[in-house]
Amino acid sequence: MFAKEVYEERRNKLKSEIGEGIILLPGNGESGMNFRDNTYHFRQDSCFLYFTGISRPDLCLIIDIDNDQEILFGDELTVDDIVWTGALETIEAQAEKAGIAFTRKKIEVINALAGNRKVHFLPVYRAETSLKLMDWGLTGEASVPLIKAIVAQRSIKSEQEIQEIEKAIHISTLMQLKAQEIARPGVTENAVAAQLQAVAIANGGQLSFPSILTVNGEILHNHAGNTILKDGQMVLCDCGAENDLFYAGDLTRTFPVGKTFTPLQQDVYNIVLNAQLKAIEALQPGVLYKDVHLLASEHLVRGLTDLGLMKGDPKLAVAEGAHTLFFQCGLGHMMGLDVHDMENLGEEYIGYTAELKKSKDFGLKSLRLGKALEPGFVVTVEPGLYFIPVLIDLWAAENKHAQFINYDKVKQFRDFGGIRIEDDFLITATGSRLLGPPLIKTVEELHANR
Repeated sequence: MFAKEVYEERRNKLKSEIGEGIILLPGNGESGMNFRDNTYHFRQDSCFLYFTGISRPDLCLIIDIDNDQEILFGDELTVDDIVWTGALETIEAQAEKAGIAFTRKKIEVINALAGNRKVHFLPVYRAETSLKLMDWGLTGEASVPLIKAIVAQRSIKSEQEIQEIEKAIHISTLMQLKAQEIARPGVTENAVAAQLQAVAIANGGQLSFPSILTVNGEILHNHAGNTILKDGQMVLCDCGAENDLFYAGDLTRTFPVGKTFTPLQQDVYNIVLNAQLKAIEALQPGVLYKDVHLLASEHLVRGLTDLGLMKGDPKLAVAEGAHTLFFQCGLGHMMGLDVHDMENLGEEYIGYTAELKKSKDFGLKSLRLGKALEPGFVVTVEPGLYFIPVLIDLWAAENKHAQFINYDKVKQFRDFGGIRIEDDFLITATGSRLLGPPLIKTVEELHANR
């Protein structure tokens, strides 16, 4: 946990923004995999963590703004529990560290606390939490004022948070280097992915998301399987750790299984790397991240044009969406306590504004962050090129965007795969700063590391 004052300041700011009523922040509970006592790894709700720092199941924080009360509801461990878990710090002691009063009363008292006042709660992403809200008599839509207040607060990272994020990125860097060390011909994807998780756990954390480790890099979120790595293939490794305070890292590298890329793989890799470097140069406060995404897309088109896969004016090709045959996703996202920070609160609030709406167009609709960058934002930059056979065949059959796409050439890439490169950045007052230690990414560096 951070110091008590950190959580008190966060809650005071939230109360000031909301103004009146009651704020309800339920924590997560344990969830059984196949029976009640055989549970998944417990992960606390990130908003609950942000305002309390307490990672224990079945707790709920009520902030009564009008009466200036903050109450943590839950039950202490019983002797029967301790037999199985061992003695743990009491919830009362943890509440004290967060500057919160503690009670063992049942949560039903919220009805008495609320009366006719507004109860603010967030969108629910777990069924059991939804059932709890129903039991407590809370129906209707989540509180938009609460969503907006929390997004505004959590989007700007404090210096302490940045330090924790860099710790997570450091572990993520070790994971990437481990992947490059052991991903060799004859090894399975699963064997590599297992070692990534081992690195995360050995360094005091967990995975910040299930690792994407695949030779089928054209599948955007393809997880490891029993595929045996072969010389001539490429490994796309998108992985990250969260540290012991639950802050996330997220890095991607694509590298050859064998000693070197093939000449064609190297050419495509350098197109992606160039697009990433151009996007990084464009990171500035006040710049729309949507515009950075479009800039990276234009550089991808320029590179594909040099290879003969595309043609025409790159800017016009991007405006028409022709590039999305090869780049179907967004350039990046916010990152913090969640690897896609606050995504459960709604992308329309996190990545967009009342004036800047999210696109419904293929490709651009997958851009999680479009609004203007601000100092204190932590963002990922991850362009890629993905050659998806079913998409290529579908577009070719329709002759879609034929003025920009050379389908005869593109069809030769049906089995190429995909390449993505990703790093994490802090937006500063004058530009951006790479977070965590630099991780090798030029062709020369990757070859030297094989």
